[in-house]
Amino acid sequence: MRQYYLQVFSKLAGFTGLPAQIAKVAFMAIIDALLITMFFAALHKHAGSLELVIAAVLLITNFVYFAKFTLPFKFLIPGLLLLVVFVVVPVAYTIQMSVFNYKTGNEVTKQEAIVQLVRNGLAPDSAGTTYDMVLGKVEGKYAALLTNQTDQSVTLVNTDKVFPVSDSSITRDSYKIARTAPGFTPLTEAEVVAADSIISGLKFPITKTTFAQPQSADVAGLLTQSISYDAGKDQVSDLSTGEIYKDNGNGNFADPKHPDRILQPGWKSFSGIHNYTALLSDPEVRGPFIGIFIWTTLFAFLSVALMFAIGLLLAITLNRKIALRRFYRSVLILPYAIPSFMSILVWKGIFNTQYGAFNALFHTNIDFYNNTWLARGIIILVNLWLGFPYFYLISSGALQSIPSELEEAAALDGANPSQVLRRIKLPLIFQILSPLLIASFAFNFNNFNIIYLLTNGGPAPIGKVAGSTDILITYTYKTAFGSNIQNLGLACAISVVIFAVVGSVSIWGLRRSKVLDVI
Repeated sequence: MRQYYLQVFSKLAGFTGLPAQIAKVAFMAIIDALLITMFFAALHKHAGSLELVIAAVLLITNFVYFAKFTLPFKFLIPGLLLLVVFVVVPVAYTIQMSVFNYKTGNEVTKQEAIVQLVRNGLAPDSAGTTYDMVLGKVEGKYAALLTNQTDQSVTLVNTDKVFPVSDSSITRDSYKIARTAPGFTPLTEAEVVAADSIISGLKFPITKTTFAQPQSADVAGLLTQSISYDAGKDQVSDLSTGEIYKDNGNGNFADPKHPDRILQPGWKSFSGIHNYTALLSDPEVRGPFIGIFIWTTLFAFLSVALMFAIGLLLAITLNRKIALRRFYRSVLILPYAIPSFMSILVWKGIFNTQYGAFNALFHTNIDFYNNTWLARGIIILVNLWLGFPYFYLISSGALQSIPSELEEAAALDGANPSQVLRRIKLPLIFQILSPLLIASFAFNFNNFNIIYLLTNGGPAPIGKVAGSTDILITYTYKTAFGSNIQNLGLACAISVVIFAVVGSVSIWGLRRSKVLDVI
């Protein structure tokens, strides 16, 4: 088999010249076509940062594979690009979003928010005035010849202004609806159908605060404009009350005298470190965050410590020659072999209050999932069940990798088995497994599945997002998607904190273990 692979690699190494150049150009043409398609798709969606990333990938890839002096990078570039696209870019985007006020009600741009505010400020007038309408054009702009359905008075207006019109100058039909007026050119039926999408968005100003808006092709309603925007002063006025709302610098127009009174919708705005300071200063956020942070750290530490202790104990026990050792080893890895989500759901059923096996077996009625410490204990127990086989396997491998000569030399020096274990094997095992312990701590710090599937973060107070068994990652998910107010900016800030904690612990652990030191 080895000889076969050597022959294959030799043939590939000899694939040079014009055929190889044609193959390379064809391959890069396919890659370029794919990237260009993705670029224009992102451009069409106005996904600014994504457009830049795709353009950079396109340029770098072509430069590396067509330049003659970039041979080493031809092997590194696929991995580097995947690292940048799937790790660096998401992390950078998360950090970027963490400094924005980006939540329900603050999701659009400022201009879009202003348009919605003005549109929401339109309401039918108190009398419920409606008009029979004939659409046409005046002075080259869309216009409406309006007949009041109550008193049959006539108004001629285009999208800019009202035109004076006398009753003697208009023509009415048998229903007393005005059909023609001087300077007014009616639209044909075909023209009305063709311009349907435009007509539905028209507003004809009757006064400074009222507008006639088409309800159908021949009926319009009188709407009162209660909200207006002054672009020069960058402020919004409530025309019905006279109140002024100004940009509060945090994505909303607010009453300067009463900052808590804001208009919705707002817009996504830069907030600096506000989301981070809110974690420690805002009472609504600080309490849940600190409690969840402590529980997350405790959960990750206890999980790793217990799984490692039990896995190592079993590995030491089964490293000796005992009866049925192979059978025991096979049984111990079963929890690790079964998909974790299935095991979690089985355990969830076992501790169910109404029909769970535990309560049925012991004739009790314990509500495990509505008691904070019982729920936390179940989480640690189930996590231990899922994780100890992994630590048993890696501890067994670490024990078997220790040279037998060390044990023999220690025995010759008079060391008993207990001393050999404490002073030789355990330090070596810790040295070998320290990167895996750190990785396991990071995994359990972000162990979303067990919390979400087993307790869903509960028990939780009514109306609160955070539950007693939530860890930071599930709290982040609930902050972003688990309530009526989806605070994506705050969720990104919590994600950055998680990244910083896990990264710091990992770097510290690796430096202490010296596994990255060059020998």
